[in-house]
Amino acid sequence: MTNSTASPSGATIAEAEAFLQAHPEIEAFDIVLHDSNGIGRGKIIRRHELLAFYQSGRHLPISILGLDICGEDVHETGLIWDQGDGDLRAWPVPGTLSALHGTMPPRGEVLMSLYTLKGAPMTSDPRHALQAQVDAMAAEGLFPAGAFELEFFLLANDRDGDGRLRPAADVLDGRPNYRTEVYSVDQLHGMLPLMSDIYAGAEKAGIKAETMISEYAPGQYELTLHYRKNVMQAADDLMRLKRIVRAQARSHGVTACFMAKPFEDHAGSGMHFHVSLQDSQGRNLFAEETDGTWSPAILQALGGMRATMGESMLVFAPHANSWRRFANRSYAPVSTSWGVNNRSVALRIPEGDKAARRIEHRPAGVDANPYLVAATVLAGLRHGLEARLDPGPQTTGNGYDAAREDDSIPRDWGAAIVAARDSAFLQSALGKDMHRTFVAVKAAEYARVARTIPDVDYDLYLHRV
Repeated sequence: MTNSTASPSGATIAEAEAFLQAHPEIEAFDIVLHDSNGIGRGKIIRRHELLAFYQSGRHLPISILGLDICGEDVHETGLIWDQGDGDLRAWPVPGTLSALHGTMPPRGEVLMSLYTLKGAPMTSDPRHALQAQVDAMAAEGLFPAGAFELEFFLLANDRDGDGRLRPAADVLDGRPNYRTEVYSVDQLHGMLPLMSDIYAGAEKAGIKAETMISEYAPGQYELTLHYRKNVMQAADDLMRLKRIVRAQARSHGVTACFMAKPFEDHAGSGMHFHVSLQDSQGRNLFAEETDGTWSPAILQALGGMRATMGESMLVFAPHANSWRRFANRSYAPVSTSWGVNNRSVALRIPEGDKAARRIEHRPAGVDANPYLVAATVLAGLRHGLEARLDPGPQTTGNGYDAAREDDSIPRDWGAAIVAARDSAFLQSALGKDMHRTFVAVKAAEYARVARTIPDVDYDLYLHRV
């Protein structure tokens, strides 16, 4: 069989044919497109439909990328009735076709991106926003590499007597979890049946999930991912691993939570992005040539990330809950500071092999969209290199003390939306259409939250004013 329409994504029908031959047991496939919030949207197709998907793509309405967190249309994106909510065409992303672990009957999964009917990238698709940055850097002989860290909570499906969330009991024997057992290996043992299924799912998806850690709050865990020479692949890894963790947790009777701050008295969950930069010969441009002397590239990259961080915070903290994560001494940065081997700063240079030198970008919460995070970080990095920006002195000691003198970071969600809306840098980083779509969706969600009366209002005001 041959393609009737050449796939603009580079997917080939031979990939689908080989997969079907190798997996006769699979009956259906999740075809998944990620919107501005990073929510997977799409369809479940039957086995016999897969070849047609690879051969001719799949029609999807343009409005699928103009939805808010609840899946409601946001008309201000310009993607709904302004364009008649017409169909565009989704195409499979090469190399993302895989079997899903533990499904019954067996299912597979493939990521997709949206294109116009003529094959041009649909520029409100987050994957295309990241690809545009990667392509621009490649044209300059620069090739970013990276990996994300995934922090998350495992919660009980039901709440406590006061209606509050509570950490999940061990899936091994039902032992309760209510303490901060940071780095406890015994704590991990109680979740090993679930963790084993997560690793099995990652392996089927071709994702190199690595170290598991008990993190700094009850029920909080971290999974690290193998460093990728391809930043797009690193973002794909994170997106797919979140779906794997959520599905496997559900199958074990617990809830995987990717809110940035589910517990008011404990640390929230970040999505640290480790990034380095290679030249066309594969040399790490961040590596210092002599001991004690930083490379100009890493300093300029830090300078660019610092200079653009304030107007980019909506990408890193996109939801109302995201802003609850930023608190003093909470392992979430509250300034644009940078430092070496220091977890109180926003931009950390880890200790380790100098040939593998990288920057750990720490502001983003786990609720952020990794495609948009990576696109924005890379754009800031490029800006620093082009303008040869000086990052200023590094922070030593407590980075939270430095935050008192740093007013470049918006202090709440509303201010971040205004900063993002007015930012020429962010429009360049994401592209005009993705920028418009993202900011419009965030503004609509802000309005939804603002008109919702929270329980604390009743507690404070119902009988007192």
